[in-house]
Amino acid sequence: MPPRLNIPPVTRTILIVLLSQSFLSAAIRYRQWTENSHIVIPYLTLVPQLSLVFPWTFLSSALVESNVFTLAISGLTLYHGGRYLERAWSSADLAKFLVLVTLVPNILTFLVMVLFFTLTRNESWTLTTISGGISIQIAFLVAFSQLIPAHTVTLFRGIVSLKVPRFPLLYIGIVTVLSLTPLLSRAALWQATFGFLASWTYLRFYKKVFPDLDSSQPASLRGDASETFAFAEFFPGPVKPFVAAVSGQVFDVLVAMRLCTPFSHADMSARGDRALQRGTPGTARAEAERRRAIALKALDQRLNAAATRAPAPTQPSGPPIQTQPQPSAHTAMASQPGAVLGETKFEPEHDDGTTSKN
Repeated sequence: MPPRLNIPPVTRTILIVLLSQSFLSAAIRYRQWTENSHIVIPYLTLVPQLSLVFPWTFLSSALVESNVFTLAISGLTLYHGGRYLERAWSSADLAKFLVLVTLVPNILTFLVMVLFFTLTRNESWTLTTISGGISIQIAFLVAFSQLIPAHTVTLFRGIVSLKVPRFPLLYIGIVTVLSLTPLLSRAALWQATFGFLASWTYLRFYKKVFPDLDSSQPASLRGDASETFAFAEFFPGPVKPFVAAVSGQVFDVLVAMRLCTPFSHADMSARGDRALQRGTPGTARAEAERRRAIALKALDQRLNAAATRAPAPTQPSGPPIQTQPQPSAHTAMASQPGAVLGETKFEPEHDDGTTSKN
């Protein structure tokens, strides 16, 4: 029998919806196609002029692709990226992230199309179809930039070598070019831009993070204040100072409007330590080992507490204790609760310092 695909529940559901809606859209377009027709499906995709009576399209449109090329890209992105993030975070966190990076970019793109119509009085802006997983794809790239910022991807046998934080802007450039072709609509560039901003803002300031095993971080710690995830880190070196200055001013305005909370020095220190650990090689295994150690420590605490509460055993009847055989060293160790339970000491493997390249 062929091996069964192990796909987490949220990723599996999203893939099924993507395939179902895309094939349904293709069937409708095929039945209504004529040589000079411009087909829109306002109850599946988001069309600013027609879809307000179908509010679910602000979410469903992200899982409708109009051609085989974009369908293949979205399917591969959701399959690989969704599985990775759902296991690195949780199903609930991934679902929340997908809703955010779909809903916010679609609403903002909708408003941009209406604004252009207001300025130009050209009805084609409000008949532009807003659909596809572009905002999800760039949001996944931003999430990978947070999780593995030091990872380098090598392409074309070493000719091109890029760190993961360089890919979001590269992706926006590719979308800009493809939006000039029939493959993508004119709304694609805005979806990519707003998807990048929405996902970075959420991960930077709002997403809850796991507490570290060896630190006193509170469980309600939010965001990521590390320098490796600063907004300027997505840009090339020569423009980083300018971007950092502008983003700092924008952040001060958002803090004054109480839309963002400034990071404290303690948060910066705690998150900085996490960033250093995340930026080192073998971070995926280190994160898994950290979680396993947390589980083992909690299990030890529960077992030791249960052993402490257990009543003392009654004195057994039989020959005097002088006539009992002396226990061996192994038996003596097993008869003590501390030896039975032991002390779980988990020591993660140490990497050799080399960075893997794909």
